[in-house]
Amino acid sequence: MTQRKKKPTELSLNLDLSGMTDAEYKKLWDLCRIEIRCVEKIGECQHNVGDIYVYESPYKRPSDVCYALLHVLELYTWRVALGYPSWNAEDRGVYRIHCPDSTGTVWEMRKLR
Repeated sequence: MTQRKKKPTELSLNLDLSGMTDAEYKKLWDLCRIEIRCVEKIGECQHNVGDIYVYESPYKRPSDVCYALLHVLELYTWRVALGYPSWNAEDRGVYRIHCPDSTGTVWEMRKLR
């Protein structure tokens, strides 16, 4: 059986980078802030409905958020920052994330403008 070579996959962000100045490049990487807000509490947790925390950028986590929740949120910070639409049909700009504890909390993540 002969194996066929796979073609490399190319990722395109649909950006025209030709002639981009350094200032335009830096503006492109002016990373947004991300808000996380507790919207539901099912069981015992240090967080409460209405708690709000902010990622200053996808690289800078908020303090005072439990590590288990941060672990799950990290999977989505870049999606939010880059504006990738969520599965939430009511509002594609909002990700609803459940903490890893089955009796924990539900959070909304959104890009701050």
